[in-house]
Parts: sequence; structure tokens; C-alpha cells
Amino acid sequence: MTEQNLAEQKFIVEPHFRLQEWVAEEKGYFRDEGLDYIFRELIQSTDGAHHDKGDKVGAYQSFERGRQADVSCACHWTVGVAASKGKGRLYADVYSVAPSGVFVPADSPIKTPDDLAGVPISVGYQSGSHYSTIQALEPYLPAAEINLSFADGMLFKRMEMLIERKAPASALFSGPYYFAEQLGFRKIIDTTFMIATMITGNPDPDDLRKFFRALRRAQRDIDLRPDRYTHYYKNEFPLRYHAAMDTRRWGPGERLVFEPYTKEVYEETFKWIADHGIFADSGMGSGRYEEAVVSTTQPA
Repeated sequence: MTEQNLAEQKFIVEPHFRLQEWVAEEKGYFRDEGLDYIFRELIQSTDGAHHDKGDKVGAYQSFERGRQADVSCACHWTVGVAASKGKGRLYADVYSVAPSGVFVPADSPIKTPDDLAGVPISVGYQSGSHYSTIQALEPYLPAAEINLSFADGMLFKRMEMLIERKAPASALFSGPYYFAEQLGFRKIIDTTFMIATMITGNPDPDDLRKFFRALRRAQRDIDLRPDRYTHYYKNEFPLRYHAAMDTRRWGPGERLVFEPYTKEVYEETFKWIADHGIFADSGMGSGRYEEAVVSTTQPA
């Protein structure tokens, strides 16, 4: 058997803009669980070009193109729709919550959510920032005054456009959220959102249990001493920002919640997307929870 074929039989682990995979790798938790795996860094400290996909190319489009890792993540809205359309299966035994918000420059005249009426807000198309910004602003603004801009693409590109004052407002989460905060940008409204796990192909259920047991141990370490691990944010940031980053000031970011992603949550989320017509052109699939999810019922 070739080296490539051997690699293809291993469980593929990729970091996902968060700390848990890095901590589990550092501490040897995947090995402790007996997981036969490859740790593959898809997002690396380069020029950030990986994130610059262009206008209206976001998380859902990445599922349409196919993801190579056994386990990947995106906002729960997009994972639910992608799973409904057969692009993978939503893993229902865990979800996560990512700090997120809409930021503006310190000297911006925008002071309150109402001031965002008509202002272009950079978000990722059919990505967490798209849905969460709408949800956060709906109590303040009618739909016609929520002006989302998809031109700046994915996460690091949106951050760059905000830092360079080329975007009046940007929705950022996790590492870029903390970096904008460190640089003095102001958060106008919190848009914290849920992230779901997508299972690609047919990985061994026992491997999934091993993987998430390792991440659960990593989560406890992060909860106890986040200051020891925030340096890992640099592994996924473009190199040009490293000198300005002081990750000692940053928070733990996305937090894994080892509770079920229930049928009720799935159906409420699916209905919200349908009511807002976000996938009107491409369809959303059946929306049946039983067809879209998979569970391995992790032990406590």
C-alpha cells in the first residue's frame, strides 16, 4: 500500500480557528486515546490568501466543493443546511459557541446599533457572520436598513479591510475579534453564535469518540489556564500581523459545549433560515433532523 493510501486511512485532524485541536496535539491527547490520525494544518500563517475567496463565497460554498477532513466546523445555520442537502452529517453530540461582534474604528461616528442603519457591514456570505449579524440587528433595524456587504470575503480579509479603514464596519469572531479589540476598534453589538460539527464521509464512530474525548480534555485545560494557550492564535494568522499581536491579552475564543444539538434547535434554526430567504435560490433540502444528523452518544 502506498504512503498516500496509508494516509487516507488515517483520521484527519485540522484546526478550526480555535485552540482546542492545538492543545490536544500539544498534550498528546489524541495519542492517549489511541487515535490513528494525521494533524494537518490547512490554515497556516501565510499571507492569509486561503481566506480571500471573493464575493459570495463562504462556509456553505466550501461544503459544496467538499472538505477533506473527517471533522470540520462552520456556523450551525450553514452546517444544518449543508447536511440537509447531503454534503455531510451534522454531529449532534456537541456544539460550540464563538464570541463575535460588529466592530468599527475608534473614531467612527457609529456609536449604537441604530447608527448602523444603511451602513455596509462586512460579513461572510452564508457564514456565521451573515446570519448572526441579521439576528443581532433585527431588534434595532428593519430588514431594509440592515446593509450586509459580502465583497470582503472571509474572516481575515474582513479584518484587514477594517484595519485599513476600507470597511466602515466588520463582523469578526474568535482571534480576529480579539485582535480588533486589542487595536482599539469598538464593538457596537455582540453577535456571538453557535458552531456545529460536520462529519465528512464515514469515519469510524469509535474514532469520533476518541477525537472528541481528546478535545474535551483540551477544553478543560483552556478553561483552567487560557493564558497558556492563546499563543496558538498566531498559527492561523497571516504573518504580517504577528508583530502587532499580543495574544496574552486575548480570551479563550470558541468554547466546546458537550451537550446535544437537539431536534428542536435544528428545526428552529432551519425555519429561521427559510423565513429569511437566505437560500432561496439554491434550496435547503428536506430539513429532516433524522436524515441530517449523526450521533455516537459520547460517554460522560
